Amino acid sequence: MTMTGDQQLPENEQIILATAGYDHTIKLWQTHSAICQRTMQHSESQVNMLEITPNRNLLAAASYQYIRMYDLGSNTPTAIITYEGVSKNITCVGFNNRGSWMYSGGEDGKVRIWDVERSTNISHSYDVNAPITSVKLHPNQVELIIGDQNGTIHSWDMRTNAALQYIPDGDSMILDVAINPTGTTLAAVNSKGKCYIWSLVGGEGDEPIILQPLKVFEPHTRHALKCKFSPNSSMFVTTSADHSAKIFKTSDYSLVQELRHNDQRWVWDAAFSADSMYLFTGSSDNAARLWNVNTGKIEREYCGHQKAITSIAFRDVVMAI
Repeated sequence: MTMTGDQQLPENEQIILATAGYDHTIKLWQTHSAICQRTMQHSESQVNMLEITPNRNLLAAASYQYIRMYDLGSNTPTAIITYEGVSKNITCVGFNNRGSWMYSGGEDGKVRIWDVERSTNISHSYDVNAPITSVKLHPNQVELIIGDQNGTIHSWDMRTNAALQYIPDGDSMILDVAINPTGTTLAAVNSKGKCYIWSLVGGEGDEPIILQPLKVFEPHTRHALKCKFSPNSSMFVTTSADHSAKIFKTSDYSLVQELRHNDQRWVWDAAFSADSMYLFTGSSDNAARLWNVNTGKIEREYCGHQKAITSIAFRDVVMAI
């Protein structure tokens, strides 16, 4: 990650840091100076999740009933595209590696596939029958891993429409799932603060992905809100309602750093830099922070939101694997 001079890079190679949450705004930041470069309005509701398209041109904001798309290359403060047709909160959004289609999940219990260019909902969808908290696309680009409030993890093969279900703990909600960049490991965190790790087997050709249990541990005493692997797959982070984010080595899931700040409160989201040496967090004290993974110290603070930051989207100059 380049920590200086990102404003001098060509537009399509800039470091992009976006934050959003309960104050109905989305902010874009200079990473090296912590100066807010641009504020975009999202007046209808809070933002549940942000995601940047692979070509870095657009920013998707998932919210109540809509996905709004913002142009990162202009100064337009409002959305240029709106995806609609959902009756409840949209909690998660993401893109395939070419950015030609987008997936979403939400409280209506349905995963939808959207045509990005035509701004329409493709007929392909999957019903979970429970509010969806997280959806992630496997690197094979054909299978989606889904977590829901009933505590079930679904592996949906979009080619065959077949799905497998796993219930690690039926008494708690799955709050987030994450797949490492090599597609070999799946993680999930729940409302009890537990984390589940599986090895992913299969997923090539017509063979479905099979989850093989690898490890269960309890990184937090309260809700574990998000989990993410680092781009080099060597680190893993969890965030929590216990006011902390924790970084673990994926070799044995031993604790590397516990990231705390006196004002931090709930830590809603996190994002690694492409070199896996830095971590951004967003929390209920209205601030985002940049942490040094090796030292556990704060390098920058990004202040300007009036309410909790619930989502972070980040694209570094050096692309992840």
